[in-house]
Amino acid sequence: MADPRGFMKYPREVATRRPVAERVQDWQEVYPESPGRAVLPIITKQAARCMDCGIPFCHSGCPLGNLIPEWNDLIYRDAWVEATDRLHATNNFPEFTGRLCPAPCETACVEGINRDPVTIKNIEVAIADKAWDDRRIDPVLTEWHTLKTVAIVGSGPAGLAAAQQLTRMGHTVVVYERADAVGGLLRYGIPEFKMEKAILDRRVKQMVREGTVFRTGVNVGVDITGDQLREQYDAVLLAIGSTVPRDLDVPGRELAGIHQAMEFLPQANRVAVGEEVTDQILATGKNVVIIGGGDTGADCLGTSIRQGATSITQLEILPTPPQGRPDTQPWPTYPMVYRVSSAHEEGGERLYSVNTREFIGADGQVTGLRLDEVRFEGGRFVPVEGSERVLDADLVLLAMGFLHPQREGLVEQLGVDLDARGNVARNDDFETSVPGVFVCGDAGRGQSLIVWAIAEGRSCANGVDAFLQGEKSQLPKPILPTARPLVV
Repeated sequence: MADPRGFMKYPREVATRRPVAERVQDWQEVYPESPGRAVLPIITKQAARCMDCGIPFCHSGCPLGNLIPEWNDLIYRDAWVEATDRLHATNNFPEFTGRLCPAPCETACVEGINRDPVTIKNIEVAIADKAWDDRRIDPVLTEWHTLKTVAIVGSGPAGLAAAQQLTRMGHTVVVYERADAVGGLLRYGIPEFKMEKAILDRRVKQMVREGTVFRTGVNVGVDITGDQLREQYDAVLLAIGSTVPRDLDVPGRELAGIHQAMEFLPQANRVAVGEEVTDQILATGKNVVIIGGGDTGADCLGTSIRQGATSITQLEILPTPPQGRPDTQPWPTYPMVYRVSSAHEEGGERLYSVNTREFIGADGQVTGLRLDEVRFEGGRFVPVEGSERVLDADLVLLAMGFLHPQREGLVEQLGVDLDARGNVARNDDFETSVPGVFVCGDAGRGQSLIVWAIAEGRSCANGVDAFLQGEKSQLPKPILPTARPLVV
C-alpha cells in the first residue's frame, strides 16, 4: 500500500482543462499539453489515495483487468519504469483509454463507496505520457517467426490490439483498412480536442517497427473478397466495428441538412489536421440540433462550437439523469448519472425527455423539427399532451448509436452466422461459425467502449494464436465474450 492514510489526507484532484474561451478557438486537446502532463505535479498524492484493497473491485470494473493498485503503489514510490511495465502488461494503448474511456474502474473503486474515488484514469494517462516523453516505449520485437499469417480487417482499437499481440507472438499480421489512414473511429470519429492524432500515429509507428503490416485504402469485400482472404491467410480476424447507424424514420427525414454524426465528424477531423474536404458539412452560422445524448452527440457539440454554430441544442429521449448514484445502481456498478463533458462546458443546451415527431423544411432544406415532451409508461414513451413545440434547425445531426456491422460485402461473402442482434456470432474463443475466421470488438459484441474493444482484441488474439499453433496460447485472455456489455 502506498500511504496507509493517503485516502484521508488528500482530496481527489483531477487535471484542469484549459479555459473555455481559449480552447474553443483551436482543435488542440482541452488539457494543457496533455491530460497526463497536466496532472503530473499532483500525481504522487493521487496515487497515495489508493488503499490497495484486499479485493480491488477496480480490477473487475475494468474489462482489461488493469493492475491498478500495483501501479499506484509504484508511482507513489517514484518507480515510473516499473509502473509503465505494469500498465502495459494488461493494456496495449493506455494513452488511448486514459483519454477516451469513461473510467468504469473509478465507479468500482472501493473508496468511492463513501468518498471520491481514486483518479485512476488521470494516473493511467500520466504514466503513459511520461513514458513516451522519456522515450521508454520501444518496439517489442519477436525472437522467432511462426510462418503463420493473419489478416485483420479493420484498424480500430480492437483490430490494433489484436494485431500487436499476434505480431509479438511471431505471426505475420496484415491489417486492412478501407480508409486512407489507420485508426478507424480513433482517427475519424474522435475529435482532435479529445485526442490529437499524433497520439495515435506514434503508436502505429511502434507497431510498424514491430513488424505489423498496414494496407490502407483497401475495401475488403470489394477490392479483395472474403474467399481470397481465406486462401491467402491462415486466419482471418474481423474487427470491422458496428458501422450501420440507427436512423430516425419520421416525416421529413429526406430533407437536406439532416446527416448522420459519422458523416459530419470525419470531415471535421480531416480538416482539423490540415486536409481539404470538398462540400464539407459545416455548422458555421447555423442552428444545430443534435439528436442523441451520448458521447458521439457531445463530440458533435464540441465540433459545432468550434465551427461557429449560431445555436446548438442536444436532444435526449430519456429523462434527466440524477446528480448522484441512484439506489437502483449501487456500487460497484457503472451508474447512469448526469455527466458534464468538456464539450458541455463550452456551450449548447441539453433537452431531456423529448422525442422528435417530424422534420420541417422549405425548398427541400430542413428548417426545424417538431418535438414532444415524453414520459415512460407501460414500457414505452408516451407524449405529454400539450407539450408539442418547434425548434429551429438548419443542421440536424443524428447521434443515436449503431445497430450492427455492415453485412453487405465481406460478412456475406464469408458466410458467417449472425446473432439475434445482427452482430457476427462467435464462441468463447472468438471464432465464428466459419473455421479460421474470428471476430472481435463491436462487430461481435455490439457497440461498446474503447476499453472493451482493446480487451476483446487481446482476448481474440488468444483464440487466433491457439488456432494457429494448435495448442493453448500463452497470450492473456482478459475477458469472456459472454460478459454483459457496458453501454453509456
